[in-house]
Amino acid sequence: MSKKNKQFSPNITSELLKSKIENLFNESIEIKRKTLEKCSEQMIEISDEISKALIKGNKILLCGNGGSASDAQHLAAELLIRLRSNINRQSLPAIALTMDTSSLTASGNDYSFEEYYARIIEALSKPGDLLIAITTSGKSQNIINALKMAQSLKITTIGLLGSDGGNAINYCDLKILVPSNTTGRIQESHITIGHCIMELVEDILIDKGFIICN
Repeated sequence: MSKKNKQFSPNITSELLKSKIENLFNESIEIKRKTLEKCSEQMIEISDEISKALIKGNKILLCGNGGSASDAQHLAAELLIRLRSNINRQSLPAIALTMDTSSLTASGNDYSFEEYYARIIEALSKPGDLLIAITTSGKSQNIINALKMAQSLKITTIGLLGSDGGNAINYCDLKILVPSNTTGRIQESHITIGHCIMELVEDILIDKGFIICN
């Protein structure tokens, strides 16, 4: 065994790890390819809906759990701050509902974690706003409750989902399903989808003269 391989157990060689890496990358690429084949029209439709909401003076709300919460924050930042380094434009209204730890823990303590997003949406949203719910399983009750609340308030609901969409799919006006059952691969596709949608939104808003680039 080489010196490099001595850091691993006898059953884990660098060659085995390299094979693992190659398989993961190829799996991610294949899932993204399948998502592209199935979902390009949905991405265009979603981008158009987001653009319409922003042009009408409404805002975009985003939520998720765990890695999907990070994706919600990531995509909100793309609208609030900047997406592409060569495009300087005004900030666009987006709120990641994952950010307020005091309200999050108060909801968990006084009511339940499952009610947190629904309560925030009830307080901060108005008809015409748009909710992007990101969930790999579609089974998270706090996300489902958020979608239900949004629909009751006449807020367009968009789901970035995985596998069969779980119960969340029933409360999404528009949705994209990543064809995988593996959380990591779904999340990798979700952020690619999110970046694609945000670039399309930016292009649409520039084309309509709603945002002016410096």
